[in-house]
Amino acid sequence: MAGIYLHIPFCKSRCIYCGFFSTTSLPKRHDYVDAVVEELRQRRSFWADQSIDTIYFGGGTPSQLPSEELERMLDAIRYIYNVREGAEVTLEGNPDDLTPAFLQRLRQMGVNRLSMGVQSFDDARLRFLRRRHTAVQAMQAVRDAQAAGFTNISIDLMFGFPGQTLDQWKQDVQTALSLQVQHLSAYSLMYEEGTLLERMLTAGEIEEVDDEVSLQMYEYLMEALEAAGYEHYELSNFALPGMQSRHNSSYWHGIPYLGVGAGSHSYDGHNRFHHPDSLEQYMSDVRSLEVEHLTDHERYDECVFTALRTSEGLNLAALEQQFGSAAKKYCLQNAQRHLKAGLLSLTGDTLRLTRRGLFISNEVMSDLMWDE
Repeated sequence: MAGIYLHIPFCKSRCIYCGFFSTTSLPKRHDYVDAVVEELRQRRSFWADQSIDTIYFGGGTPSQLPSEELERMLDAIRYIYNVREGAEVTLEGNPDDLTPAFLQRLRQMGVNRLSMGVQSFDDARLRFLRRRHTAVQAMQAVRDAQAAGFTNISIDLMFGFPGQTLDQWKQDVQTALSLQVQHLSAYSLMYEEGTLLERMLTAGEIEEVDDEVSLQMYEYLMEALEAAGYEHYELSNFALPGMQSRHNSSYWHGIPYLGVGAGSHSYDGHNRFHHPDSLEQYMSDVRSLEVEHLTDHERYDECVFTALRTSEGLNLAALEQQFGSAAKKYCLQNAQRHLKAGLLSLTGDTLRLTRRGLFISNEVMSDLMWDE
């Protein structure tokens, strides 16, 4: 399974929490797409003769591009690469961009999965985040997408806002469930370094939600979605049976992928390639890639960290096959105290986080990382 990620960095305005590379230089969109198409040509050897199973337009805000520009990139991928029939083609979009006419064009060009950045169904919290849409617009965008024929829709939600109560979060979750989408991603609000949100916290303008309340929100999320038939297949992701994100699942399983565009990352199984976070530098030279050669220990760490994020867990036999018996022994030794504490479980040769372990997953996984 091979995938292509296209980073579309354009945003009409910046949200206060966003730590991804983005720009509001909208007039440069056409020239940027030219550069993306050129990079797709130059890096065709990355996949050699493999067929493409997933294509993902992320950002930024891909829905800020006109449909003609999106189609130009999709056409280039289909011409240059071997895209298999039934490939998953995802586009991230803001609800206020997803008009009925735009949605129809997306369907016609072959986009078959939508990922909507809803974040909340409360207008006050949306204004706090500097989101452009309202709760009503978010709900209407989902209905319009369903009317346009989309049967694979994901929405993003955030919890743990300053001052947010558990009851308010429950209302967000129930509203999401009422829309009958196939996939839901939910994230605790993060105070990323360099963001306006982090500066507001440092200045004492806002306070983080209590840790115990945040854990209660996460627990309610799991209970409500599982009761509604969703599978909790990754720490922050829930899907109806068979509707998991194929593209994002490839990241969690360590499968190589090609990243195209300014600020994008690629992975070939041994090395990471990164475009600088600069629109101008990228458009002047699409070959401006920085290379990170991963050591065996770094690859081991990534394997453990990503596998334990999933419901499938970490297969120790596969770990041994890839990194040797010493790696398996090291992992099991470090897992012992968490197994005794009921934070990890071992079934056959598979190590998994338990329900309790999910709440402190980073602490558990960091203990299994290779200590240089």
